[in-house]
Amino acid sequence: MTEARVPLHKPLFRGDRRLCIALVGLPGGGKTTLFEAVSSTAPQRGELAGTHGTYRECTVQIGFDEASVVDLPSIRSFHHLAGDDLTTLKYLLWGDERPVVSAHERQGPPTPFAPPDLIIQVADAGNLQSHLELTLELSLLGRPIVLALNHMDEAAKKGLYVNARALEQLLGMPVVPTVALMGQGLTLLFERAANAARVAACPLPQPPSGHIAQSLGPLSAALNRPEIHAAFRLPHPMLLQQFAAADGFIEDELCQHFPGILPELRVLRDEAGASLPRRLAEELHADRHHRAASLAEAAQRWGSPGEAKGWRFWLDELFLHPQWGLIGCLAVFAAVLFVVFEISTWIDAMTTVQLAAAFAGWQPQSTAGVVGRAVLDGLLGLTGIVVPYMIPLVLLLVSLEQAGLMQRIAFVVDRGFHQIGLHGGVAVPFLLGLGCNVPAISGVAKTTRGRERVIASVLITFVPCSARSAIILAVAGKYLGAAGVFGMFALTLILIAVMGRLLSRHKRELGPGRVQEIPAYALPAWRPLLRETWARTSDILTIVTPLLVGGSVVLALLAHVGADVVVNTLLTPVTVWWLGLPLALGVPILFGVLRKELSLVMIYQALGTQEIDRLLDPAQMITLLVFLSFYVPCISTFAVMLRTVGRRDAWFSVALSVAVALLLAGAARLVFGGLRMPGG
Repeated sequence: MTEARVPLHKPLFRGDRRLCIALVGLPGGGKTTLFEAVSSTAPQRGELAGTHGTYRECTVQIGFDEASVVDLPSIRSFHHLAGDDLTTLKYLLWGDERPVVSAHERQGPPTPFAPPDLIIQVADAGNLQSHLELTLELSLLGRPIVLALNHMDEAAKKGLYVNARALEQLLGMPVVPTVALMGQGLTLLFERAANAARVAACPLPQPPSGHIAQSLGPLSAALNRPEIHAAFRLPHPMLLQQFAAADGFIEDELCQHFPGILPELRVLRDEAGASLPRRLAEELHADRHHRAASLAEAAQRWGSPGEAKGWRFWLDELFLHPQWGLIGCLAVFAAVLFVVFEISTWIDAMTTVQLAAAFAGWQPQSTAGVVGRAVLDGLLGLTGIVVPYMIPLVLLLVSLEQAGLMQRIAFVVDRGFHQIGLHGGVAVPFLLGLGCNVPAISGVAKTTRGRERVIASVLITFVPCSARSAIILAVAGKYLGAAGVFGMFALTLILIAVMGRLLSRHKRELGPGRVQEIPAYALPAWRPLLRETWARTSDILTIVTPLLVGGSVVLALLAHVGADVVVNTLLTPVTVWWLGLPLALGVPILFGVLRKELSLVMIYQALGTQEIDRLLDPAQMITLLVFLSFYVPCISTFAVMLRTVGRRDAWFSVALSVAVALLLAGAARLVFGGLRMPGG
């Protein structure tokens, strides 16, 4: 097996050296959409000091690097700022490090964290000129800048095409085309941002036109004093342009801190404007407008780019669109259900069912024979999990991952998963859980960490695996109709959503956000496909097999020595008193810890018939279904949880599932027992 080598760029931005990135832009550029696409499940919120302007901040993982990303209020221009806009500019300049000129201000620093190491400006590619005016002003800050050309899809629909490479050369800063709403270009955007910060690559100087620069020469020389720069901590070109444009904040601070110099500076500013056709402030604005228009004209053109909209475009329109993407998710979900309930059922009938029928006549009475039969039952149960359900489903999902579809689904559902404290990347393990919870939890362990891993693992234990689904279809489908089947699956979805909300609030851990990669479409390759399938199912041989066989032997010996009567009696408070079920169902319910559908087979045996509607009324069947569906993850799932989340959280999952099953089943008995059920 070849080892993949990932380049490691130094210095690494992690821990105390974490990169700080500010997202800025005009209204409508998509800055907030971009932040939400990469943010953590619970970003921090706050107000800029002394304003009503709010910011959001979270840590984002960028490969091996980490960045603190700050979503700032929109800002239109640096000139004649007041209130919220001025405070936003103060954060970009100084962060929590107040300069001398701000020492007298009553409110504290704008934010409680350091100024940004790098700025990402999010610009609307379809309205480029106005956004480039802000770009020219940002370039005066003396910090690395990356320009995100957002809404590239909308610009293309208008027939407008932007040459990002040409604009990058003109501005001297990285320019990355993005469609933040669909997650396109975000991986490259943040990779280039980290690299720009690593080499401290600032934009090319963007001075005003020659006639303005010449007229500002004397004023520039007079302002270029060490004491002024020490007080303001501003790059000289920015200080010069702000004062030349008669910015109120700069002039007020000069009046307070340098009253002796200010009259001279004003005279020089008036002299600079006297040689220009318009007032100096108007000439500066017109010049900036003209330079932005020239940049936009050089980088964009109207007309067809010469590329037809192929199948990749239309697939992205389906899978990455915020609304249509849900239809794509449902299509994949339907494919998974088809594999589980059609293909896997057929494979099960051709393999496990045939093997079970072949050994059905062997019912030994000796202790050694009972142990041998229990070992065989355990192995048959293992075969019934792996061959029909696990392998086909894992092959399907890995194929979809290699094709690039699952990453798109993860992006679309990311915001929904945030509501339960998770990222969209766990969508694949959740789908995998429909076949078997074991590889699903193993998949979660590889892609998550900390509290998120625990929450995802616990929630997956409530996903109806093929065994639970078989029980629901066998009982609800036969005796309660389509409404019963739909109700059980709907109850599962509601339970997962509610439990996710509760678990994410309990001991909440603010994990980092993620820049989810949207890879190119590709055909799955057989060798990597089989290798990854083995990696996701190998836990069955090493962990699950001995526990499944051992558990089968223990329960078989209990029945062999007549301890099943004792077990039924001990479980009376649960089965009879709380659930209102026959006493004989204690042992069948206990056997559910091995494999859920084994409980159903033993229920038939305990009641002496497969027509259980003769002995159980509809309310009792609903109660039994609810309890079997939610209580105690099977021993295979528990074994994997011991390894992935630890003993404490694995036992917490067991206790939670038992509590939830008892509560919901008791509620079902109370509600449906008092109603006249169909067929009751």
